[in-house]
Amino acid sequence: MNKIEKITAATSVYERLRQDILHGDLRPGQKLLIDFVSERYGVGLNPVREALNRLSSEGLVERKDQRGFFVPSVSIEGWRELVKTRCWLEGKALEESIQNGDQAWEERIVVAFHHLSRTPWKLSEQDTSTNPAWEERHRAFHLALVAACGSSILIGICKDLMDQAQRYRFISVASSHRYRNTVEEHRGIMEAVLDRKTELAVERLVEHYQTTLRHIEDQIQPSSKIKFNPPLG
Repeated sequence: MNKIEKITAATSVYERLRQDILHGDLRPGQKLLIDFVSERYGVGLNPVREALNRLSSEGLVERKDQRGFFVPSVSIEGWRELVKTRCWLEGKALEESIQNGDQAWEERIVVAFHHLSRTPWKLSEQDTSTNPAWEERHRAFHLALVAACGSSILIGICKDLMDQAQRYRFISVASSHRYRNTVEEHRGIMEAVLDRKTELAVERLVEHYQTTLRHIEDQIQPSSKIKFNPPLG
């Protein structure tokens, strides 16, 4: 295998492993044996190591000394910390974006909201996971909100936090039967942003995240680890 082929293989297993972790197809706490990952995705050992190291740097894989790689565990305490951090950082990024954003930035938000609002959250009532297209467009909307903050580092951190949040949303969707009008939640954020009402926009963004936090807290004992056991695929 030449250098280009190795890079392609590593990128492929990285993307597939990343999606399986985000979607819950690999369980929190599960050990990611290199041979297991290699066989699962039909690639060599070196691309697997590269992919695991890359995901480890992004926080989507946990590397434990002398023990190997694991899917990070999840807990309600960790979820609360994640939401609090997102509120801090994305709130600040949104403030800066409202201050700096131009017409093109506004148009990007409007287009992202339009696509999100036209995409069903789940493909059917029987589904136990979100519609992949909705996940993609939901992410695009929230990234559009902070795109004009002026800091690529901050945007990168926000992206990583969005990935972490997606793992927890899988649990919420899988066990939830509660109706929630997320279209109107996102519309309210967008309208405050376009009106340049910074305080209101940040308030609505924070409430949007806090609603999801409460939604999951209602389903899980506060002191216990989140337990779910999706198929390994």
